[in-house]
Amino acid sequence: MSKKILILPGDGIGPEITQAAVDVLQVLNNKFGLKVETETALVGGSAYDDCGQPLPETTLNLAKEADAVLLGAVGGPKWEPLDIAVRPEKALLGLREELSLFANLRPAILYNYLANASSLKYDRISGLDLLIIRELTGGIYFGKPRGVEMRNNERVGFNTYIYAESEIKRIAHVAFQSAQKRQKRLCSVDKANVLEVTELWRNIFNEISSQYPDVELTHMYVDNAAMQLVRAPKQFDVMVTGNMFGDILSDCAAMLTGSIGMLPSASLDANNKGMFEPIHGSAPDIAGNNQANPIATVLSLAMLLRYSLGEETLAVKIEEAIDAVLANGYRTADIALADEKSVGTTEMSQAIVSELLKV
Repeated sequence: MSKKILILPGDGIGPEITQAAVDVLQVLNNKFGLKVETETALVGGSAYDDCGQPLPETTLNLAKEADAVLLGAVGGPKWEPLDIAVRPEKALLGLREELSLFANLRPAILYNYLANASSLKYDRISGLDLLIIRELTGGIYFGKPRGVEMRNNERVGFNTYIYAESEIKRIAHVAFQSAQKRQKRLCSVDKANVLEVTELWRNIFNEISSQYPDVELTHMYVDNAAMQLVRAPKQFDVMVTGNMFGDILSDCAAMLTGSIGMLPSASLDANNKGMFEPIHGSAPDIAGNNQANPIATVLSLAMLLRYSLGEETLAVKIEEAIDAVLANGYRTADIALADEKSVGTTEMSQAIVSELLKV
């Protein structure tokens, strides 16, 4: 029986980078016998332009029916004047909430061929292999009450940072189990010295750690964690944190690898059904110009195969193809040094496909 993947190109460079993933999928179907069907739907700004909603009901229903979702990117200056309730980014929050995608996995792995593209010195980042786990459906992004209202004749904005014990426990188990498969070191990031909600977070992680005696648990305040990521990133194996802190730290980690265009992500439910997407934005300034780096999207496809479809062998083939392409000197503009020739989105995609066809 074939599996179904919903493709959500979205906005900006989204259609270009998701096409690269679709091209790779075609090779996997034709050459390696992968039985996957794809369907495409609107999301984000493009959906708003079509029907006045960033997450149409038809798109949400297709996402629920699919075995996995591959997303490009949403948003852009065109839609910033809209009311916050219908901005493209609301589609992401809606998909995460409706699909119960509470665990966000963001690996930051440095390809040695790109070490010089990083802003840090080679000895600080060579061999970097870090996994950041971000709780995705709780915290301040979803907490209520929230809004803007008048108080004492002035506007006041407010959001609520809230986590229930059950939400913390389930992301803790994901984090500990992920660490067990790696170097067995887990760093939980919080702000327990000033925020009661993260004091609860720390206490619950300490309680659950007894169930994972083989994993070394440490704690770090988020401000120090941000500093340590750029001071000595290889000290970390797995980092786990709440929604807002994870949003910030994972983008910081992205630049350690040379470009945010290199980092994929997986957002999973309790059964490993998920939505997979590059962590970069829609980059409207280069949209349609064949300049976007498709690697993060193709790596997101590899994560989709690994986590939601159980196709570890094919996931590895994609990762090895990308490694070979970089070893052969292919670079998009975001990862090319001043003296290196860069290629466009299509050329990079074709190079990855060519490597897969050689296997």
